[in-house]
Amino acid sequence: MILWLLNRYKVEVLQKPLPKRYSIVVIAISSPLLLGVYEEDSLIETISSEKKTSEILLPLLLELLDKYAIHRVIYTRGPGSYMAIKLTYIMLKTLEITRGIQCFGCSGFSFNGGKPIKAIGNLYFFKEKETIMTQKYEQQVSIPFVLSQSIQDLVLDDASIPEYHLPAV
Repeated sequence: MILWLLNRYKVEVLQKPLPKRYSIVVIAISSPLLLGVYEEDSLIETISSEKKTSEILLPLLLELLDKYAIHRVIYTRGPGSYMAIKLTYIMLKTLEITRGIQCFGCSGFSFNGGKPIKAIGNLYFFKEKETIMTQKYEQQVSIPFVLSQSIQDLVLDDASIPEYHLPAV
């Protein structure tokens, strides 16, 4: 009888599903701000906002933390809007310290097909091999950022610290 109960208990324990793993991707280096929620690396929810990062990012993150069991946050650590990168990094590192949620960085070029990213004025960042440089464009370049359907193959940087590229003005 005891053996039967133990075997039954083992089966019940083994049949319990593992908790789902959710990740958030934050693209705050340009407007609109994009957040993607990923369940087991597949996109399940997208949030877009034209508001400033300083106004909307924290409320959105807190809302998502209440809704999902987030274990990891990935953000575009550059190049792009210097202030947005700085604010995003501070908010995400605070979450990492206070809630134990891992924070990772990745290149902004991962979400726009490697196309130029607006710097300042008519300067744009572009990537040639592993080097990020700036170039002037007479016409405005408008390449939207897009959240990937899967982040399974997303290249995460070794460092989560911001990658500031400040062009000479």
